[in-house]
Amino acid sequence: MHVAELIRRKRDGGELTDEELGFLVRGIADGTLSDAQVGALAMAILLQGLTSEERIAFTHHKTHSGDVLDWSEVDLPGPALDKHSTGGVGDKVSLLLAPIVAACGGAVPMISGRGLGHTGGTLDKLDSIPGYDSTPDLERFRQAVESAGCAIVGQTAQLAPADRRLYAIRDATGTVESLPLIVASILSKKLAAGLDALVMDVKVGSGAFMPTREQADELARAIVEVAQGNGLPTSALLTDMDRVLGRTAGNAVEVRESIDHLTGAASDARLREVTLALSAELLRLGGVEPDEDAARAAAERALDDGAAAERFAAMVTALGGPPDLLEAPDRHLPAAPTTVAAEPAEAGVVAEVDVRAVGLAVVAMGGGRLRETDPVDHAVGLTEVAAPGERVGPGERPLALVHAASEESAERTAQALREAYTLGEHSDVDHPIVLEVLR
Repeated sequence: MHVAELIRRKRDGGELTDEELGFLVRGIADGTLSDAQVGALAMAILLQGLTSEERIAFTHHKTHSGDVLDWSEVDLPGPALDKHSTGGVGDKVSLLLAPIVAACGGAVPMISGRGLGHTGGTLDKLDSIPGYDSTPDLERFRQAVESAGCAIVGQTAQLAPADRRLYAIRDATGTVESLPLIVASILSKKLAAGLDALVMDVKVGSGAFMPTREQADELARAIVEVAQGNGLPTSALLTDMDRVLGRTAGNAVEVRESIDHLTGAASDARLREVTLALSAELLRLGGVEPDEDAARAAAERALDDGAAAERFAAMVTALGGPPDLLEAPDRHLPAAPTTVAAEPAEAGVVAEVDVRAVGLAVVAMGGGRLRETDPVDHAVGLTEVAAPGERVGPGERPLALVHAASEESAERTAQALREAYTLGEHSDVDHPIVLEVLR
């Protein structure tokens, strides 16, 4: 087969066969396709899309480009369950859901990613924990899931290597928003993890990759279709991303907020609600609980009685992090040297937030990557982030506290936040956090 001819056919709207897609995926994984060819293929798919049959086949071949985990040889506490988010700003749900589901009797071998575009990455958050091994070998990964009930890690070289390479090239070539590439990227990792059930958190709003309800609905249905086509029971929840989720955006600051929720030191109503809704759906889908009500009650107990906190601590320890992280987070998590209150120019009620702009402000501080090779400053970020409907003003409540590497960076970020927030007399943005459940 001739790589350039296959790319040209897809560029012109043609359809690729199962055999041809398998050939291209193997080339992505073993380096036969150059970076330029991979980027061109990604752009062709972005422009022309993939049919339903192509999506299922492309995802299948990416899944089998490396190892597929078999949990039958491991003494798991329950079925292998997982959740994935399409990405948002302040989205630290994975850090809460994994230990909640583990405390309820599921096992969560979660394969997560790093920041992509304006969104934060779960692995970047976990990398702010000293000693935490976010890319362990498969044996350590298995042991962590067996002992703690959950482990959140990145792709190893053995798991979906074709996606690992394509993921980085997408971020550098302006092809992140391609629906077929998003679906295949998410599901190839999840299928390679040997799951029994998956729940998807598909974000909708200004901070989401799919900002409109129609786009998000299309993505959610495509994910469910492709997952089912590859034999994985899957549900999808459409959730609101027209505001930062929780009160923080960054890496270490989001870990700290997650710890506060696990220990009961703090609670944001919307973060709690979406976490419990996703946890309950996963427990129901995986057969751990018989129905939605029982699953919701179990998830609430696990979060409120400290069982989830114990699982989180066990996971951190199993993967090399400090055993007293929950007791003394400030001793271990990095802190930025400069903190500045981002005050608005005048007082008013937060009417609307350009959440994507807020995410990009965190990236510009060093909290994310402009290029795939950029280092990440895990200490920088935002806390006490204001939400729609809340009153802010000079000398009153700021838009957020900016934690930056320098005064100059902090002031630039504060100005970016002033431009991202629209103030008025009231806010019409009052979306529920869970918009729809697709089963």
